[in-house]
Amino acid sequence: MHKGSRRSSAFGSSLEFSDFRAYQPGDDVRQIDWNVFGRTQKHYIKRFLDEQELSVAVYLDMSSSMRALPGKWEQARKLAASLSFVVLASEDRLNFVPVGNQGAHPIRRKGAVHRKRVFREIAGLEDTERSGEFYEQLGKVMVRNQQLAIIISDGLEPIEKVEATLRKLRSARQEVWFIQLLGKEELQPMYDGDLKFVDSEMETAVNVSLNPTLIDNYRRRLAHHNEQLEAICESLGSRYMLISAETDIQMILFHDFPRHGLMN
Repeated sequence: MHKGSRRSSAFGSSLEFSDFRAYQPGDDVRQIDWNVFGRTQKHYIKRFLDEQELSVAVYLDMSSSMRALPGKWEQARKLAASLSFVVLASEDRLNFVPVGNQGAHPIRRKGAVHRKRVFREIAGLEDTERSGEFYEQLGKVMVRNQQLAIIISDGLEPIEKVEATLRKLRSARQEVWFIQLLGKEELQPMYDGDLKFVDSEMETAVNVSLNPTLIDNYRRRLAHHNEQLEAICESLGSRYMLISAETDIQMILFHDFPRHGLMN
């Protein structure tokens, strides 16, 4: 029976030959290779690579902070849609979960036949309402019995909340990829002078007089925050990757992901 198209490290009953192993009592005698027996006068059985189905959950942060910058939000949708396309094209099981927006619904599909339609659905998600607290909501909608959980978020909430969510996923025996996506304005702010900053989630405002010293302090704090995220992921055995919204999606998928060991 066909269980999936992903090559597993386990041995099973696919048609792709792996190697030979000496026959042991209890092995299926039908697997004995009689040609090898004729040459060696010893019983060996054939082993084949197993084909296993992988269950993947893709969690897309749809909080207001992710949607405040148009380029960042567009890149987040493209990335989520592309990863979902890859999952389905591999005949694996997809659970796409948009977190932080009541108007968007989860997508559960399996099979390559659904890949194009699911790609269009995710890439076309709209930002319709204000929302926040991504990690608190993620803990409530987490899908169980998944082998891999992919989180696409800016990771700008308090470190304690991010860590608690990652620990919960790891306790469910799920491999975790944490993809932190930040906009150009967040990575390299170019603002100057007197400005009013409005929190996209809380709608609170603060007046700030920006100068080079203040911007340098911001960059140092952001770098420290990101280093903490990476350290937490490493301590929990999760994968961490920082992406700029300015990076071409094909560069991310075909260069950055393989470089981090996430995709072959």
